Amino acid sequence: MELVVFDLDGTLLNSESGISSYTRDTLAMLAERNIAYTVATGRTLHAARDILDGHGFALPQIYKNGAMIWCPKATDYSHTSFLTQREIQHVLEAVMAQDVTPFIFTLAPGNYHAIYHTPLRNDVEKRLSETFAQRSEVDVLPVERMPADADITNISALGKPARIQAIAAMVENEDNLVAYSGDALEGAELSWIDIHHSDASKGNAVEVLKRELGIQRVLCFGDSDNDLSMFALADECYAPDNAKPYVKAAASAVIGHHNEDGIARFLRERFGLPD
Repeated sequence: MELVVFDLDGTLLNSESGISSYTRDTLAMLAERNIAYTVATGRTLHAARDILDGHGFALPQIYKNGAMIWCPKATDYSHTSFLTQREIQHVLEAVMAQDVTPFIFTLAPGNYHAIYHTPLRNDVEKRLSETFAQRSEVDVLPVERMPADADITNISALGKPARIQAIAAMVENEDNLVAYSGDALEGAELSWIDIHHSDASKGNAVEVLKRELGIQRVLCFGDSDNDLSMFALADECYAPDNAKPYVKAAASAVIGHHNEDGIARFLRERFGLPD
């Protein structure tokens, strides 16, 4: 059995964060041919659910860069990888030492998702809070309201590049932490960082799916550093033309731009689907 794994933003989705009609039809043809496919994304389930609905994503899905695997048939998470209390303290200290607000992504009993934050420091962080609430469709609340029994999947922050780089430097020597960062959509003068437990990688989650689904081969598609862990274990890995240079260098091949249905066009050729 062969499994196709898609990153979403910058890969399967276009610049409007949607699935184009051409890609939609391609996914339908894959389903008709019984070609297995799923997603591995940095998004939460809530931020991806409406986008994926109706496009045949019936297999377990990887969210928060591997921190969670969602099983649509069971309507529950089959695997989770949370930060420990010591790791949480280390990350919060690193973020707040740079005068940057941490956004804490949580999962509480009953599959209740929420994002918590310390006092917002500026208009950029206020807009980010609003964006999280709108995009993720979850509550975004002050940290004082975080329940004691909530588990933390990841901590994110947005700020000036030098401050974000300093945060990354403070956590890079922690054996059980991994940080992804890059230029922010909010402006060229800003960067973002997202910090997880090191077990929470797309690669580790794909390994779980391989084992549990009886997968022999993996084809994956991605554009950023959080995709490299699944590139490392895949039999074939492809980067769209808009991917970061080092992701292109790690790929089996570079294919078309995500805004030009690059992944869908490649899949039609790869599997002999009609154009």
